[in-house]
Amino acid sequence: MSAAPSRLTRTIILVVVGLVFAIPIVAMLEFTLRAGLDGGYDLRHWLDVIDPENERRYRVLFTGILNSLVLALVTVGIVVLLLVPTMVLVTLRFPKLVRPLELLCLVPITVPAIVLVVGLAPVYAVVSRVFGSSAWTLAFAYGITVLPYAYRAVQSNLGAVDVTTLSEAARSLGAGWGTVLVRVIVPNIRRGILSASVISVAVVLGEFTIASLLNRLNLQTALVQVSRTDAYVATIFALLALAFAFVLLFAIGRGGASRRARKDP
Repeated sequence: MSAAPSRLTRTIILVVVGLVFAIPIVAMLEFTLRAGLDGGYDLRHWLDVIDPENERRYRVLFTGILNSLVLALVTVGIVVLLLVPTMVLVTLRFPKLVRPLELLCLVPITVPAIVLVVGLAPVYAVVSRVFGSSAWTLAFAYGITVLPYAYRAVQSNLGAVDVTTLSEAARSLGAGWGTVLVRVIVPNIRRGILSASVISVAVVLGEFTIASLLNRLNLQTALVQVSRTDAYVATIFALLALAFAFVLLFAIGRGGASRRARKDP
């Protein structure tokens, strides 16, 4: 039996991992505070972001942010409304299809984004005619991109819950399948759904290749455009996107901890 790592070893590992993540972020923050080539630091670049006179200059960036938020919302809707019920249905009624479904959901992670775009280009020619060429239509492609990560997040929680026993107990008490899903199963896999949602949001906010090659404007393509004229503001918004994802992760962690505390006072 292998011994557990000592407290000192765990501390060293945490410090090293923390530095790996912290150093680039601190460097980005330091860059945004530079006053210019003459040296010194100030908040000028941060104040430029909220200056009404720069609204036209940074309009493309705010449009990209809005498009990415809409894309994140639609992508999360695809995960919650399509993937989760499908996984629950397969687990309860068609257990022999669990492995094929897993394989199907994990396939996109093996396909490079550039190859995925080549396959999606003819599809989006039809999508553009039916739904228009608005940025939100990228959610169909992003739903495929986040599929492996969302599947793993939900499956890790779904596999830890005896959904068969819970559903049979609820059905024996007269609950319909809709009630079983919404009021019995979903509360027990809530943390997995939240994790899948956060991962989906993070992937959407950081995606560039698909949006660029399909000529759609999102946060990352807007950052590239703005960085050609103002690298400071592009870095500021990259930091804000990281902070947004961190806050979401923190909120999920606190929410899960609070729920466990209520269950086990």
